[in-house]
Amino acid sequence: MGKVLAIANQKGGVGKTTTSINLAASLAATKRKVLLIDLDPQGNATMGSGIDKSALEHSVYELLTERCELDQALCRSEAGKYDLLPANGDLTAAEVELLDKRMKESRLRYALASVRDRYDFILIDCPPSLNMLTVNGLVAADSVIIPMQCEYYALEGLSALINTIQRITAQLNPSLKIEGLLRTMYDPRNSLTLEVSSQLQEHFGDKLYKTVIPRNVRLAEAPSFGMPALAYDKQSRGAVAYLALAGELVRRSKQAARAAAAVTDANE
Repeated sequence: MGKVLAIANQKGGVGKTTTSINLAASLAATKRKVLLIDLDPQGNATMGSGIDKSALEHSVYELLTERCELDQALCRSEAGKYDLLPANGDLTAAEVELLDKRMKESRLRYALASVRDRYDFILIDCPPSLNMLTVNGLVAADSVIIPMQCEYYALEGLSALINTIQRITAQLNPSLKIEGLLRTMYDPRNSLTLEVSSQLQEHFGDKLYKTVIPRNVRLAEAPSFGMPALAYDKQSRGAVAYLALAGELVRRSKQAARAAAAVTDANE
């Protein structure tokens, strides 16, 4: 069964969509079957995957409001080699429409139940706010990847997100956990970057990915061409960093699976 990862941070501009697109492409490059879900009405992950958000016949909006089946909304990112559940501005209406619906927080979770076996990884690009869309992403997920910059305000945003995850765990998704924290736009020449990075290491230990994502022009340019950095310039520092992150994620997943299997064997 595929692992479902929400890529979330309530603070904007920290690299959520960049991480979603490039991690999806990097996992696909390691021969994993990947589905990327765009849960942001801005549709940036959709456009960055090479799909025209203005020409969609069906999107995640129709899926959440039960106007279509998941397979009807699926697209293929040819540049990234992964499947995509796209989004556009229509998704804004879903928040209002879902408010008085039954099981409104679990719509995405139930929609994914029928396709989890098809994929090794399902990544959810959450919007930069705590709303019904983000809640759907967190309820559907097994765990959360938190991209963040190493700056003072990022720590405040991190605290708010952890509180949100704890509330979701207590009320809606008891198995939800933090998969890892990812340092983005990393500049080791900046003393504040190093100070915040040290604090993250102290507080989160193994939850902090060893891989860091550097500031990189190619990463910033690639979305305007509708492709991940790996397709745009595979030699770029950004593309290499996301490949390293994919490798780290796969290794951690294998280790966790072995540990779980060992516990199961010990209990039998």
